[in-house]
Amino acid sequence: MDVRPLDDCPPFVTKDGSEIRELLAYRNSEIRNQSLAEARLPVGAATDEHYHARTEEIYYITHGLGRIRIDGETRDVSAGDAIAIPPGRRHKLWNTGSEVLRLLCCCAPTYEHADTIITEP
Repeated sequence: MDVRPLDDCPPFVTKDGSEIRELLAYRNSEIRNQSLAEARLPVGAATDEHYHARTEEIYYITHGLGRIRIDGETRDVSAGDAIAIPPGRRHKLWNTGSEVLRLLCCCAPTYEHADTIITEP
């Protein structure tokens, strides 16, 4: 049985600049076809705009306020919002609130640096 406490998952920085803690993926569990991570963006921070050639993502905001842009459409988001990001869609996330923006990121197939294409300098 795989049970991973968030505090036992070491953080690392993804290619788009967000800090994540990978809860479950092939790298640390029996899971093979998807991954689940918690991402954190400090106040005033943003990810680099990017897309994933193969991976679809679901973001689920757990704490804070933000703004997301997907293929040119921008929307405010907050705790309780789920965001669908199909493969190939350029996306960028900003923390617009006064606390750390925290979200769960579900990726299928699993997150890989090599599948992240940065689209801004």
